[in-house]
Amino acid sequence: MSNKELYSRTLSFSLKKLFIDLISLVLFAALAVGGMLIAEKTFDNGIIGLVIGAIVGLIIAAIISRFVSYRCKAAQIAMMTRGITEGSLPDDVKAEGRRVVKERFATVAAFFAVTGVIRGIFAELGRVITKVGNSVGGDTGSAVGSTVSTAVNTLVSYLCDCCLGWVFYRKDKSAGKATCEGAVLFFRHGKTLLRNMGRIFGMGIASFLVIGGIFAVIAYAILSRFPAFFAEAAKIFAESNDKLRFLSDPAILVIAAAVLCGAIIWGIIHSTFVRPFILVGVLRNYIESGMNDVPTESSFSTVATKSAKFRKLQAEL
Repeated sequence: MSNKELYSRTLSFSLKKLFIDLISLVLFAALAVGGMLIAEKTFDNGIIGLVIGAIVGLIIAAIISRFVSYRCKAAQIAMMTRGITEGSLPDDVKAEGRRVVKERFATVAAFFAVTGVIRGIFAELGRVITKVGNSVGGDTGSAVGSTVSTAVNTLVSYLCDCCLGWVFYRKDKSAGKATCEGAVLFFRHGKTLLRNMGRIFGMGIASFLVIGGIFAVIAYAILSRFPAFFAEAAKIFAESNDKLRFLSDPAILVIAAAVLCGAIIWGIIHSTFVRPFILVGVLRNYIESGMNDVPTESSFSTVATKSAKFRKLQAEL
């Protein structure tokens, strides 16, 4: 199956995830606005209510994301992996995706134990790579290290998904051993995988400028209709530290809020439509590199010296 076919056949998972994310966003907005209105009438201080409502909304959104949205994403990765390795997908892709995730991870706890280890391993490996820039020293080294860190962290998020795909592919092995193999693949075929960097960052930046820019403009048109609220909110920032004092200007605060709204909406749309398209290509390179050269336990030492989480997982096998 081509990347385009895989993307279109698994898009239903992205749409379901979008629906879940929109529910989370509506709940967040409703709780934030509700908290503001209640506090305004009760304590004559809507800002405090807004903050409390927003915090509660974030907690609820995080719970929904952890137990519903991410498992939907895992089912999508499972079906992408099958399409890459077997060249076809069943008619009812969504039902099969749910079945595979449930079969591979009998409980929610088991699923998050593996995904947590995957993220931990690649985060550690990312920090090791970042040290290359920091080792230069001085301001130049700091700048290089920061740039490398940003690039590595972005790549790590894709590698985590790819490693999860490898766990689904290696269904004849324990999830723990397959996770170790997936981590080894990054070092064994690093050059092949790094070729995806241009695709990842190029499409990511383009989608941010276009999608984020459009919704930031829309948000500004809406938010600028509430000058009294932003004038009141700006007074709080006037009493804050120097880094946030520039927001004491209501006009700048409206722009900042609009940009934030644009970034949030971009994040939802990008993760739903753009990121899966990028992931298909990255995942194919990752899985195919492993299929042609499956890591063995003798090669685990390559990563064991760089990751404490990897060593712990290896010891539990």
